[in-house]
Amino acid sequence: MQSLLLLLPDFSLILLGALLRRHLLAAENLWAGIEKLVYFVLFPALLFNALASVPIDFATTLPLFLCALAVLFGGFVLGWAGQPLMGLAPIAFASRLQCAYRFNTYIGIAIAGKLHGALGVATMGAMSGAMVPFANILAVSMLARHGQGSLARELLRNPLVLATLAGLGWNLAGFELVEPAQAFLKRLGDAAVTLGLLAVGAALRWGQVGGRLGGSLWLLAVKLMMMPALAWWLGRALGIEGLAFELLVLFAALPSASSAYILAMRMGGDGPGVAWLISASTLAAVATLSFWLYLLGVAG
Repeated sequence: MQSLLLLLPDFSLILLGALLRRHLLAAENLWAGIEKLVYFVLFPALLFNALASVPIDFATTLPLFLCALAVLFGGFVLGWAGQPLMGLAPIAFASRLQCAYRFNTYIGIAIAGKLHGALGVATMGAMSGAMVPFANILAVSMLARHGQGSLARELLRNPLVLATLAGLGWNLAGFELVEPAQAFLKRLGDAAVTLGLLAVGAALRWGQVGGRLGGSLWLLAVKLMMMPALAWWLGRALGIEGLAFELLVLFAALPSASSAYILAMRMGGDGPGVAWLISASTLAAVATLSFWLYLLGVAG
């Protein structure tokens, strides 16, 4: 119960976003503008400020990153193994495969900050930001084989990648942010979490699942149950403990990201099928994240 109560405020914002889009703020261009604001301005500011301002133990962070990368590739392989269950054309399967390993950074940052404050935000931000290029490489390379698009262009214009690299570079160089700049970035970051979660809710889409339901359920099981189980096993095997272990499992258990839908549409893929999977994983994550937080003992 405590785990569910911990998640309630964040998932309430997601529900509010869905209700606002349906009943009060239905204009598509409004939510498209909010998503761009969060993606290109607010969330990069949050990542840069967290990574530039909080001391990071890189001796502990490197094993965490390597473990997260292994879990990401594990999700890709497990998702790929479900192809015979899908009954889809190659481009449609490549579109949906993203939902087996891509992760919703907004939800991760919100929960990490609630659990561990600024250090949790910095650690989750660094881990998520470091995994974004690899998730994009997997997704874009698969889609580019069957559709259209450029891997290099997708990576070079990704603001989360740029903000992560800039924040880590600032930290490694030993620079300090002056107080006005830090306060400015903090206020942008505070807005990022709230507006980001509202945008997640507004982006929820339901329609025909397409293909075979068993294949879609397999991808959901990979993302919400198999990946965090793999993270748990790898983390213990590599001796990762404390905050790092908790956030590793949380990272692996996050629902699929709305960016999977955007990429699928941009590269000529199966947008509606991806949208269904994102929506289903987001709603199911209320239960599955509660389960993993309970096992971790961080909310009870």
